[in-house]
Amino acid sequence: MDRVIENIKKILDMIKFPHTIFALPFAFTSALIAAKGIPDGKTLFWILVAMVGARSGAMAFNRWADAEIDALNPRTKDRHIPKGEIKKEHALAFSIASYTLLVIAAYKLNPLCFYLSPVAIIVTAGYSYTKRFTWASHLILGLALSMAPIGAWIAVKGNIEKPALFLGLAVLFWVAGFDILYALQDIEFDRKYGLYSIPRFLGVEKSIWVARTFHAITIVFLIAVRETAGHLNGIFTAGIVVAACFLLYEHQLVKPNDLSKLDFAFFNVNGYFSVIVFLFTLADVLV
Repeated sequence: MDRVIENIKKILDMIKFPHTIFALPFAFTSALIAAKGIPDGKTLFWILVAMVGARSGAMAFNRWADAEIDALNPRTKDRHIPKGEIKKEHALAFSIASYTLLVIAAYKLNPLCFYLSPVAIIVTAGYSYTKRFTWASHLILGLALSMAPIGAWIAVKGNIEKPALFLGLAVLFWVAGFDILYALQDIEFDRKYGLYSIPRFLGVEKSIWVARTFHAITIVFLIAVRETAGHLNGIFTAGIVVAACFLLYEHQLVKPNDLSKLDFAFFNVNGYFSVIVFLFTLADVLV
């Protein structure tokens, strides 16, 4: 039993389970806006299950697909599969089980969620291979996470409307922006092994400006959510302002000549960003 528990801990560490916080708040934000309040407990529960299944499946698949690349990269060589702590086939089995959980949750929500669940699997798993052939891998990762708010909206309303699309686009550019910043660490490795990324082609300074532009676009789409939803008021607007301040702070931390605070900017500030948008949305719909 102790060994089983230890293996579970390793798998959860491998997929960085706490980082579910990046996308989950946006799923719940979308559900709140769609319901114009708090959705019923059953819907919220299956949204949570779907999110955990999708994110866990995607991360485990990514670790499986990138195991050989991770072993070569000094930054990632100590991950669980390269170190031999988790077998590749076990990571793949966990990914399949997680994606199965996603499909079950989608089935429990409504028919459209169920019919679109294979699309979510294809995009989230397929992202793992995009860095091998396109610099747009950052945008495809953003697309994968943008499915969280869009899927949650469908879970509540059974259709797709403008606010859901705008919130999905906000997430897409937010994720693509911070993924570009994170990729700054691997410029030389990507060049050496022929991997594609915006930093590899543009260098540090220009890539930071692309990330800044993407994050400015994120705020524009959050404003579009407010305008198209029709029932959000000043509290949501205040949330946009506070969230924008956190993005500005993130870009103050990452400088072309100093990437020492990159991990804090990536893992901490972006976690705060998604939670802030959710909390202000919650306050807005309740008040």
